[in-house]
Amino acid sequence: MPFSRQPVWIYALLAGLAVLVLMFGILMLTGTRDSAPIVRSSGQAQIGGPFTLVNQDGETVTDEDFRGKAMLIYFGFTYCPDICPFSLQTMDAALAQLDEAERALVQPILISVDPRRDTPEALAAYVQSDAFPDGLIGLTGTPEQVAQVAGEYRVIYRETEEGQEDESYLVDHTSFIYLMDFEGEFVTVFSHGHTPQAIADALQDFLDQERSS
Repeated sequence: MPFSRQPVWIYALLAGLAVLVLMFGILMLTGTRDSAPIVRSSGQAQIGGPFTLVNQDGETVTDEDFRGKAMLIYFGFTYCPDICPFSLQTMDAALAQLDEAERALVQPILISVDPRRDTPEALAAYVQSDAFPDGLIGLTGTPEQVAQVAGEYRVIYRETEEGQEDESYLVDHTSFIYLMDFEGEFVTVFSHGHTPQAIADALQDFLDQERSS
């Protein structure tokens, strides 16, 4: 559903942009495109939260179902022409650098920002691509459910006006990969410019910290 033109959405958009500026600032202060250090602190980051969605098999799942594994989450959509596939391929290349035991501790997830078209069946076909991480889980839901989880992760998305009549529209959206810990708490975020090596290094640092704690 396209964003409303009512003023309340303008304020929401501005608030979301402010969060993105803050996240960009964190990335610039704590690392470059070739490094992605862990930015988790003792405080609770206001990113992430509970969700109820449907996976590619049509099963209802919640964030609680992923406890005990780190979640590597990307928000995108199956009709995305380039950025989403590139991000998922980057995720795959990063995970490929972990050993088998480390890889088993990380669950890659795609959450759709296009619930109108991204049915469980569409996601089931999409996540099976050899270019994407093994075991990639696709999640979708009602527009309300997707809006809720996007809000939890401070993700901004909107359908383009062009293509609405024949449903060939695109969805403009923020493009970050989120790392959440074994309890679903925010750890760090990777921008579109981070390399697979930088993401792999950050994942290994995170897993080392978890094992030593």
